[in-house]
Amino acid sequence: MEHDLSIVKQAIAGNKEAFEQLLILEEEKLFYTALSYVGQKEDALDAIQEAACKAFLTVHQLKHPEFFSTWLFRILIHECYRLLKKGQKIIPYEESELLNRLQEQENVMANPIDLSDAIQLLNHSQQMAIILFYYHDLPIKEISEVMEKPVSTIKTYLHRGKKQLKRELERSATFNEKAI
Repeated sequence: MEHDLSIVKQAIAGNKEAFEQLLILEEEKLFYTALSYVGQKEDALDAIQEAACKAFLTVHQLKHPEFFSTWLFRILIHECYRLLKKGQKIIPYEESELLNRLQEQENVMANPIDLSDAIQLLNHSQQMAIILFYYHDLPIKEISEVMEKPVSTIKTYLHRGKKQLKRELERSATFNEKAI
């Protein structure tokens, strides 16, 4: 989303109200981006809060005001990955928790996989490229700026990601046809 550069420049200069106004303009996209990465509303809100705080503390370092949105989403995506990594380190210690998780996995095998589950199976680079391209309609050039990768690499991530999504969805459909 392109913002009024004067508002961005005010935010860079330390104007809290201008920064808040920019966040309000982006709030819906921020929420759905975070939700697509972390999967739960509470975690998405935590990621947005942390990203907004980090962005506010470092906005004065932004050299190109026209890339505010790209810069903000990069911070959010890194925060989502940090949250996901933090969540992976937690080991359930109660037996009932372990049994519930095993039962959930068995239920997943009996239920068809949906697109959001299939996206979660992609590697982080493919996942990010797919989400930014298809869910947020970002052009490949802008995705390359967000991910700090060449355009050709983004095209490769998209191609391989779509191929893997197709395989996963077909595998799920085939498995469920046999189960029925």
